[in-house]
Amino acid sequence: MRVLILSADGFEDSELLCPMYRLKEAGYQVDIAAPEWGQIEGKRGYMVTANLALEDVEPDGFRLLLLPGGKTAPQTLRSIPLVQDIVREFVDKGLPVAAICHGPQILLSAKVLAGRRATCYRGVARELEASGVLYEDSEVVVDGNIITSRQPSDIPAFMGEIIRALALTDKEA
Repeated sequence: MRVLILSADGFEDSELLCPMYRLKEAGYQVDIAAPEWGQIEGKRGYMVTANLALEDVEPDGFRLLLLPGGKTAPQTLRSIPLVQDIVREFVDKGLPVAAICHGPQILLSAKVLAGRRATCYRGVARELEASGVLYEDSEVVVDGNIITSRQPSDIPAFMGEIIRALALTDKEA
């Protein structure tokens, strides 16, 4: 049972580390993909190892895609066509896709959010609304297979919905 986190330098440390450890605790193998494999650094200096480069990601076999925030990392990833393709493949397959803080910007660039309900960091809300997203200022919003949250303080609710979605996905597998 594998899950995938896409990130880059400048991620929000708690939005990557807390979900990563919670998913490991629940028995999932967590793979981290970045533009290049190796060390990536969070905004607050935490280092994690990306064991995959984006070009090595094969969405088959993963149960979840997680997109942490941190402004810089999502800004880097959202303009990469391969990232957009990966996101669309997860969404099209009906697999859970979870994004927090600035992470929903990646979903916007992949063109998978228009007409859906979502939340994000307050500084990104206007961009979501301008793109046809039904923005909700809630700690977590679930619309189909897309799970979004606003900020680090929402991680408990965010992870609750992720674990719930994974349980459903695991039953279907």
